[in-house]
Amino acid sequence: MTTNVAAGHGPARDIESRYAWTRLCVALVLGTVGSVGMWSFVVALPAVQADFGVDRGEASLPFTLTMIGFGLGSIVMGRLADRFGIVLPVVCGAFALGAGYMLSGFAGSIWPFALAQGLLGFGSAATFGPLMTDISHWFVRRRGIAVALASSGNYLAGTLWPPIIQHFIASDGWRATQIGIGVLCILSMLPLVVALRRRPPAHHVAQANAAMAGSRPLPGVSANALMVLLCIAGVACCVAMAMPQVHIVAYCGDLGYGPARGAEMLSVMLGFGLVSRIAGGLFADRIGGVATLLLSSSLQGVALFLYLLFDGLFSLYVISALFGLFQGSLVPMYAIIVREYFAPREAGTRLGVILMATLAGMALGGWMSGWIFDLTGSYQAAFLNGLGWNLVNVSIMLWLLLRPSRRPIHA
Repeated sequence: MTTNVAAGHGPARDIESRYAWTRLCVALVLGTVGSVGMWSFVVALPAVQADFGVDRGEASLPFTLTMIGFGLGSIVMGRLADRFGIVLPVVCGAFALGAGYMLSGFAGSIWPFALAQGLLGFGSAATFGPLMTDISHWFVRRRGIAVALASSGNYLAGTLWPPIIQHFIASDGWRATQIGIGVLCILSMLPLVVALRRRPPAHHVAQANAAMAGSRPLPGVSANALMVLLCIAGVACCVAMAMPQVHIVAYCGDLGYGPARGAEMLSVMLGFGLVSRIAGGLFADRIGGVATLLLSSSLQGVALFLYLLFDGLFSLYVISALFGLFQGSLVPMYAIIVREYFAPREAGTRLGVILMATLAGMALGGWMSGWIFDLTGSYQAAFLNGLGWNLVNVSIMLWLLLRPSRRPIHA
């Protein structure tokens, strides 16, 4: 078999080969390194606030810009990956991370620091959605577990980086730590990207693209209409997800358990979320992305309902573990659904748009839950609000699952 270097281009035998699994391992490492941008500021916040002498609200602005940068980066980096392959966005992401961290380390006030955080958020996006999309081209039968593992770098980063960053902030200060992370990102990510130079198998990609040429992803539903539905579903599921993730620490403080207990529950959530991502990938390989997302979203609703019924300390630990176990696979399933319903040449851009919607849902859900608490003086109504949004996501996925003549792409 000949290899068309211009078209995309490893041989079809590379699908689910030893090289494909090696590529997945590299993607996981890149995701763990690159996703540091999503977690480092949470640790640095107290030191940054004290250094710049600002209040907590203004000090939280950099995190908002980090999320905005990540959302915009998901679209831009996804488009670059569709057109040029995964190497270019990862290289751009490495330099954006390095520059963002170094600029933030030299920032003289909160606004330059916040803008630098936006840049590093933009860079972090290259190691999430684009890597999931790239890995989806190298697996067919085990695509679900492969995409789930590729997405797990984000949660691994949240587990590994905070204690390391806290250690260096305590010993060397937050500025030196920021600069050091920037240097580390460039020096570690650029050598790893060499292993990703091989392009996806041309025959496999061309076959899937041809299958979608001139057709609709669902009978009677245009591709853009389906994208709108998936974006609405992404917003809805993440509004519901944001209630416990953003407010569990404050909720525990209100109940008299203290914020430290809430932080422990958040860690439990993330830990079980990592398990959920891997388990969700295994389920997706057997029942498909839509059915897996429907199952996870339904169970997320159950966990939100349990928060309404129980508020004892032990109960909250158990429910938080269940919540993490149920919700962790939700976002990666959108990558599977995109590959099932859209052509591979569009996958990176379309997934980037959906990830932007999920981030908007997280931001809206976090704000809305706080606003409801201010109105009612309780989080009970906020949990009910999350259940309502979750029902929107469940309804959309159930409609997709039951849609007659549903023809997802399995190439």
